[in-house]
Amino acid sequence: MSEQDQQPANRLRRELPEEVRPARSPAADVPAGAARTGGATGADRQPDPSGDRPGPTGRQRLVKGLWPPRLTRAQLIVALLLFGLGFGLAVQVASNSEGDSALRGARQEDLVRILDELDDRTQRLEDEKQGLEKQRDELENSSDQAEEARKQTLEKERQLGILAGTVAAQGPGITVTVEDTKGTVEADMLLDAIQELRAAGAEAIQVNDVRVVAGTYLTDSDKSVSVDGNKINAPYRFQVIGKPQDLEPALNIPGGVVQTLEKEQATVTVERSSKIVVDALRAAKRPDYARSSSR
Repeated sequence: MSEQDQQPANRLRRELPEEVRPARSPAADVPAGAARTGGATGADRQPDPSGDRPGPTGRQRLVKGLWPPRLTRAQLIVALLLFGLGFGLAVQVASNSEGDSALRGARQEDLVRILDELDDRTQRLEDEKQGLEKQRDELENSSDQAEEARKQTLEKERQLGILAGTVAAQGPGITVTVEDTKGTVEADMLLDAIQELRAAGAEAIQVNDVRVVAGTYLTDSDKSVSVDGNKINAPYRFQVIGKPQDLEPALNIPGGVVQTLEKEQATVTVERSSKIVVDALRAAKRPDYARSSSR
């Protein structure tokens, strides 16, 4: 185009308003030699993908840092120990809750009976402590300590003979009769009764014709029960020497021996007496290996 042809075009461009003037391409501002030297023009530039995409948020960075978990051996061991501790605490709380629920369901007179039984056990322990202290004082203050020691030795031998079942005994107590017409009473139920009587202060126990001692065991035997290998049949009769006011309530506590046996359709009767005779004896056995260490 000649210079004369460009003058009318330039004049027309100056007269047009800014709004209607054609937009200048960014390439127009680039020197002509830029294309020859390899410089990137505006049309040749690619958008930066990292500049247009927003970065990760704080929550995303936290999740990425926590998951997947990267545990060391020490952290794993600590986690297992904490899990075991939590499980043990949960079991303990559950067992305590069951015991508390049983007491919450008990009647007021039953709760009073349980409290009285605990008080009686405490009193028995206190009496035993005072008796031992009295024996000690008598030995220390007696003018003839040898004679006093002999008397105490004979008394202790008599007490141990009653506990070992080698001598007969009599005194106040109760008689417990368990009628089992259905054959549903098992050895562990009778063992629970013996343990409950012992905890209540029973000093001598006889079941039918068998003396109960420290090493007594009970087993089931053809719809009946064996005590130390001696088969006994229903009705099961317990002769127990002790304080009747402690022995009878111990069997009748809520969820105790009497209720357990009655759930098995057995009939339980408890009778107090001022004189109970326990005359089933055990033969005294000399130990094969154990010897007294006193000199």
